[in-house]
Amino acid sequence: MKIAILSRNPKLYSTKRLVEAAKERDHEVRVVDTLRTYMSIASHKPTIHYKGESLRGFNAVIPRIGSSITFYGTAVLRQFEMMGVYSLNESVAITRSRDKLRALQLLARKGIGLPVTGFAHSPDDIGDLIKMVNGAPLVIKLLEGTQGIGVVLAETEKAAESVIEAFMGLKANIMVQEYIKESAGADIRCLVVGDKVIAAMKRQAKPGEFRSNLHRGGSASVIKITPEERLTAVRAAKIMGLNVAGVDILRSNHGPVVMEVNSSPGLEGIENATGKDVAGLIIQFIEKNAKPHKTKTRGKG
Repeated sequence: MKIAILSRNPKLYSTKRLVEAAKERDHEVRVVDTLRTYMSIASHKPTIHYKGESLRGFNAVIPRIGSSITFYGTAVLRQFEMMGVYSLNESVAITRSRDKLRALQLLARKGIGLPVTGFAHSPDDIGDLIKMVNGAPLVIKLLEGTQGIGVVLAETEKAAESVIEAFMGLKANIMVQEYIKESAGADIRCLVVGDKVIAAMKRQAKPGEFRSNLHRGGSASVIKITPEERLTAVRAAKIMGLNVAGVDILRSNHGPVVMEVNSSPGLEGIENATGKDVAGLIIQFIEKNAKPHKTKTRGKG
């Protein structure tokens, strides 16, 4: 099988591991810099070019598209799909999951547990918005933020008002969420492949920090998840239409709540914490499912 990996950096751990896993299983694999591809969009013969040559003959494509290049990256992925190449995660599913507000609305519609979340445009509505999410302490998130950047814990209502006003003054899109105090700075990253959670780790924030992201100094350890958490993670990935997803869950007093569904989950933290060959399991999934012109948008939205 001939596999393309869309990645800006072949030296990244996740990209390297996917290359290794594909080669170990005797596949031909090529890392393609997403931003160096360019396209001819024609109904009779859509093509993708890369550094002066036409990319042809690929059976599957693995998108590792950073959030900052979602628009261009998903356009490239759509072009592969138009050419009949099997995409591990489809362009529509990635776009859906990257829009945090849309993703939460889709999950809520299907009954997935979520933190109480508020969204408003006018500064005049800040007071009621804060009440809507059960008051302070509360979490304020930039909709475009990733890896914990643009996430603020406001411990008092006055602080919350000031931060929300500041973001609104900058014309930034934000959402406000209830703070799940009982999670104690920890969340669970479930890595879903197909209809299974193949690995799970607990991420614990460093002392004095509430964000558990490993990029922010959090620590990772293996964890045993409950059947309800497993089902929640699998359902959340399916609602987004993602074959591979990192689903971030908090343990609350009223059961598991989903914080985010990530379409390009990093492999380093979870492979090191669990000892699982996650990259190998992803390649196995492609082997079973990659067929020409199989791409179809699953789910709505």
